[in-house]
Amino acid sequence: MAGGSHERWGSQLEYLLSCLGYAVGIGNLWRFPYLCYRNGGGAFLIPYLLTLVTCGIPLVYLETFLGQFASAGCISVFNINPLFKGAGYAAVILNVIAIIYFASILSYPILYIYHSFSSPLPWQSCGNYWNTEKCVEITGNYSFIGNGSVTTPEDEFFHIRLLRMSSDINHIGGIVWPIFCCNVICWILVYLCICNGVKSVGKIVYFTVLFPYVVLCALFIRGITLPGAWQGILYFLLPDWNQLAKPKVWADAATQIFYSLGPGWGGLVSMASFNRFHYDNLRSSIIIPLVNSGTSIWAGLVVFSVLGFAAERAGVPVGSVASAGPGLAFVTYPTAVSMMPAPNFWAITFFVMLFFLGVDTMFVTIEAIIAGLLDEFTQLRKRKKLVTLGTCLILFLLSIICNTEGGLHVLGLLDAHVAIACVPVVCGLELIGAVYTYGPKRLAIDVLFTTGRPLKPIWIVLWRYIIPVLLLIITTYSLREASGLAGWSVALISVVCVPIHAARVLFKAKGSFKQRLLESCKPNSDWGPDEPEIRERWKSFQNQHMSSTASMELKK
Repeated sequence: MAGGSHERWGSQLEYLLSCLGYAVGIGNLWRFPYLCYRNGGGAFLIPYLLTLVTCGIPLVYLETFLGQFASAGCISVFNINPLFKGAGYAAVILNVIAIIYFASILSYPILYIYHSFSSPLPWQSCGNYWNTEKCVEITGNYSFIGNGSVTTPEDEFFHIRLLRMSSDINHIGGIVWPIFCCNVICWILVYLCICNGVKSVGKIVYFTVLFPYVVLCALFIRGITLPGAWQGILYFLLPDWNQLAKPKVWADAATQIFYSLGPGWGGLVSMASFNRFHYDNLRSSIIIPLVNSGTSIWAGLVVFSVLGFAAERAGVPVGSVASAGPGLAFVTYPTAVSMMPAPNFWAITFFVMLFFLGVDTMFVTIEAIIAGLLDEFTQLRKRKKLVTLGTCLILFLLSIICNTEGGLHVLGLLDAHVAIACVPVVCGLELIGAVYTYGPKRLAIDVLFTTGRPLKPIWIVLWRYIIPVLLLIITTYSLREASGLAGWSVALISVVCVPIHAARVLFKAKGSFKQRLLESCKPNSDWGPDEPEIRERWKSFQNQHMSSTASMELKK
């Protein structure tokens, strides 16, 4: 192939760890625990695990198989149906927007690590120059915390001292230079880790993926030994069966699967594209979602054991100290850490873990952008280091908007809207392209040729009938959460690539509209195995099995 051959993982363990690093991220720590306790505790696990089995695992299996079979990134994988190729470009834009704010999030742990070497911890008490008259230390029964009458030193340290947060998104303000400097450090580290492609990423993930598990284990052991820990754990897991009657609980469970696992984002497709062609990806497609979900539950136990301790020390209910999003990681958890023995050690440990949880997600997200572009413009493969440097530089410049005084407002806007339309649309078009227009017979033949394993009918049933309905429900529910012109713009800016590219393809085609439509939905000449020798064997294998199937149907 012009432009050089496709890269390959050094071992399949590198692939597995990279996918785990991509799937297991900061969201497992600050999103899932809050959703679980808010939506019925242990009862929430029922819709969550059902969605995992019926939707999460099948989509991971399909995405990783398509990426591996065609050695294609998130754009070229749509050679299976060129009419839908705009969904690949939508996934690239989705990842670009996500990186803009995610890089800023990773700047926060770096800054917290720096401040964690101060003794006492700077967020432990009021009386500092940045504190306001509302600042109250949680040392007694302050059940009115959260009603706006008072704030905690941890809250003021994060929002006033570190972020210098403006009043709203209409006041962006100037650059917060400590956040900017940490953003620079983050991007330098990321570039050095990914500059050699999967060869370097595959080695680094041994540390960046496994280290957080070591820290989680230490934090879990420490957490359950704290007074009040079991109060927090019970608050997290105690089932409220009445919640299962609410549609929102089921929708939250399904949405969390997409945010956490990453189908439709392009990362899984890109990582699988570096696999050996005949690798049997079924087992890893089950392991990755199960480990990801298990980590979410485990992280919830860790977080709420510490929150239970903080609630007991403060004399308030656990619900008063539990929050979602950045507040859980950068306000609530530091509150609990400041009450523990050796607070500096546990603060440094927690924020180092938080950084590594996010950084390998960033590796794969950027790699998905680069892989998508290189697969479409193969002549650039010989200059991949330069392409990687240019991509990182552009993404860094875009991320500066989140280093401003209004950066947290921008972050919240992007995080709440970036994926609500794009991810379900991309997943839906993948399903239509692979199962409906390409066809279940040809897909089953490709699976047999690639892995030597027949495709079970249950996968076709899930892909063809169950998941499309779930995607429609998720999209309808998610779009209800969009708000304002800015929110709708962020939600739809990537999705517009789909109709624009489809119109371009149909315009170039010849014949009547129906002929153009049918022709544009057929796989193009680039679809299939990347290596010429395998490609020839695949064509022969496919023709042989299609002929056998046709003969059997004639006899019937």
